[in-house]
Order: sequence, then C-alpha cells, then structure tokens
Amino acid sequence: MPNVPAQLSTTSYAVLGLLSLRSWTGYELVQQGRRTLVHIWPKEDSVLYEEPRRLVSHGLARSHKERQGGRVRNRYEITDEGRVALREWLGAPSAAPRLELEPMLRLFFADQGEVSDALAAVTALRDWAATRYAVGAEIIREQSRQVLFPERVHIGVLVARLYIDLYSTMISFADLAEKEIRTWPRTDGLGRTDRTQELIDELLDTIGHEPDATS
Repeated sequence: MPNVPAQLSTTSYAVLGLLSLRSWTGYELVQQGRRTLVHIWPKEDSVLYEEPRRLVSHGLARSHKERQGGRVRNRYEITDEGRVALREWLGAPSAAPRLELEPMLRLFFADQGEVSDALAAVTALRDWAATRYAVGAEIIREQSRQVLFPERVHIGVLVARLYIDLYSTMISFADLAEKEIRTWPRTDGLGRTDRTQELIDELLDTIGHEPDATS
C-alpha cells in the first residue's frame, strides 16, 4: 500500500487520473486539461505542468526523457503505487462541490450598485457560459467522429450531459435576468413587486410547493 502524503491535493488526483489512462508529456497533459479538466476542475497551465513532478517525487508516477526533433521532454506514466492511491481516493468520500460564480455574487449585492452594474454581471455570466458551451459542443462533435478513449464513452457522455445542461441553463437564466433587470428603475428598494411575485409563484410551481397561507 502506498504511503500517500496527506498534502496530496485533489488536483494531484486529477492528474493521476489522466496518467491512469495513458502516458503524457507535460505539454500533452496541459492540452488534455484544457479539453476535459477545464469543465470539471479548472487549473492554471503552470499547475498542470508542475503536478506530474510532484507525483514522481512521491513515487506515484515515473518519468523518462524522450527526444522529439531537436527537443528533449519528459514523459510521465503512473506507477503501481499511483494506481493504488487513485483507487483509494476514488473509494473515499467526496468533498462537497463548491460553486464559485463571481457574476452571481455581484448580482446578489446589486442593490448596492447601479442597474448597469447588474447588467454587466449578467452579461459576464452569459459570455462565460456561452464560451464554455461552444467549447464543450465542439469537443462532443469531435468525439462523435473519433474518440480518444472509446472504452470510456459511457462515462464521458454523462459528464458532458451535465455540463452542456448547466451551461445552457446559465445562458437561459442570463437572458431572463437581463430582461428583468432592464425593467428596474433602480436596483434598491423595489421589493415584492407584482412581477417579483410572478417569479416567486413560478419558482413555487417548479419546486412543487404551495406557499403558506400566512406568507
């Protein structure tokens, strides 16, 4: 059983997971991270470059130098200890998801700013979601023609479905929010308007809950 260091991060396991599929150079890992991890566990390129070396230092991966043209580069592959560590991590309880959306944080405090600020926040959310949707859609089209790991299609399609649905929902929300915000004369003090009540009723219908008679 490997002596897995306590400081091993989720990112370490993400890279270890990629190494469990095949060997990669640092450059290839970064490219694969931009295609896959960016939708699940986004990290800077520099982090993905450095992480394999960290895994090597812990005996969870190994590296060897290879020459391509005039360049020498490191190729990384998982060790048996690395596979055991990955399986142990997969069998351990998962941490709760953390959804960090700065545009939504800005919208949450919109009554402290201007209508234009709220609109800018919604636009930022839509632009981000639309870009991620387009990237994901292109990857799905590519994978439908030539799959890099055909034995893993049953997994990839589920992950893709979640993120396509999520990005689509964000785009639809941004369209709705922009339409509503453009009707606001200001951001503060509007409270429970007739339109606000309509939105509340729609939410109650969606969650299948009737409002309390005393509300």
